[in-house]
Amino acid sequence: KTCFPFGHSSSSSSQSLSPPHRSKNFCLISPPSPAKMVTAKKTKKSHEGVNSRLALVMKSGKYTLGYKSVLKSLRGSKGKLILISSNCPPLRRSEIEYYAMLAKVGVHHYNGNNVDLGTACGKYFRVSCLSIVDPGDSDIIKSIPGDE
Repeated sequence: KTCFPFGHSSSSSSQSLSPPHRSKNFCLISPPSPAKMVTAKKTKKSHEGVNSRLALVMKSGKYTLGYKSVLKSLRGSKGKLILISSNCPPLRRSEIEYYAMLAKVGVHHYNGNNVDLGTACGKYFRVSCLSIVDPGDSDIIKSIPGDE
């Protein structure tokens, strides 16, 4: 951001004549750097990658949806990867993370909310968390980093 003076306005009369939305400085704002745009594209692309891998798990693997069944799968050490939506309540999230830490299971914080996660699973209802028991043909467990 580079600013230049907009003109000589030492008298108070020119200040009262100028519109209130006009500033005394003329500023040039540089466009966003390409690095920021690349990271935005990268996160969107990785988000799409998670969705496609999740769809493959829904088709060919085994999974459990919902808080209670996720805790059951963690207690029975059946879960391989846990996905938690962004708007899962904090107490619930920390409890799932604690159980996952005890079971040595990876936790992925999904970028979308519970509606987005339900849609990614191909369901018409909201999903706050899910446990992948068997990935099937998908490589979701290897491709998604465990702690994010």
